[in-house]
Amino acid sequence: MEEINISELKKNPRTNFLAGEYERLLNQEKGVLDLLGDDKEMKKMAEEEINQIKEQKLAVQKQIEEIIKTEEKEDEFPNEIILEVRAGAGGDEASLFAGNLAEMYERFAEKNGWQFKKLGESAGTMGGYKEASFEIKGEGVYEKLRFETGAHRVQRIPTTEKQGRIHTSTATIAILPIRKKKSVDIDESDLEIEFSRSGGAGGQNVNKVETAVRIIHKPTGVDVRSTAERSQQKNREKAMSILQAKLEARAEEKHNKELSGERKNQVGTGDRSEKIRTYNFPQDRVTDHRIKKSWHNIEGILSGGIDEILKTLSSE
Repeated sequence: MEEINISELKKNPRTNFLAGEYERLLNQEKGVLDLLGDDKEMKKMAEEEINQIKEQKLAVQKQIEEIIKTEEKEDEFPNEIILEVRAGAGGDEASLFAGNLAEMYERFAEKNGWQFKKLGESAGTMGGYKEASFEIKGEGVYEKLRFETGAHRVQRIPTTEKQGRIHTSTATIAILPIRKKKSVDIDESDLEIEFSRSGGAGGQNVNKVETAVRIIHKPTGVDVRSTAERSQQKNREKAMSILQAKLEARAEEKHNKELSGERKNQVGTGDRSEKIRTYNFPQDRVTDHRIKKSWHNIEGILSGGIDEILKTLSSE
């Protein structure tokens, strides 16, 4: 670290104490230097003390550097994401497939010891989801799931199909990282906020009090909801967090498209309309089209066994 900005480091709770300690050592060093005179014995003692102070300063610097590196990694690969799943083409079968994908990620989250929480849903008429959003928290969550954004396709015989024909349906996934550093400013005057009663189980409070929150960002038309929290204020905070993540993802997607010709990593552009993977039941095969590789044991994969796929994607 070339230079330490003590006042900036004091603003950060993680480095506040170390910044104070570094400042104390600087003052101590200055005090010793001020006492230096012509006395050779005193000068020798002072030099020894200054050397000790320098060693202590270096140790504090190293601790500060490690904290800053950790924060930089957390900003690039945060430990909190919003996962959105939405049924695409295929009617009821698409909703069922969207439900399968949501369950796949939930099982994978359980395997990794991550927190998985539903934030809002619109259920399909025969099950699954027309759309749903989930909050996932845990170490390495964005780093592992960052390439899952895109259109997922399933080829199988629906339970309602009497003639045994294979149908193709789609669902889209969006992985939205929740970063501490904000790259997009949101103007409150650009927001339209609505409150309503939360649906589903949850007792009398959920049904009688308007705790559900919907926020519309008027300039972009981005629409977010949060119904999972018990209070209106908490749902509003969660909805704002989702909106922030969505707007930042849009900005990042636009930036990635502009740089697509020179990007080193070509595993997707972060565009949810991009077809990334096919789950073919008759052939018991899952194919990722970006890297042109396939895996078998489709049931195991949909039960959360996506480790090998994710490892292969991250190494491409």
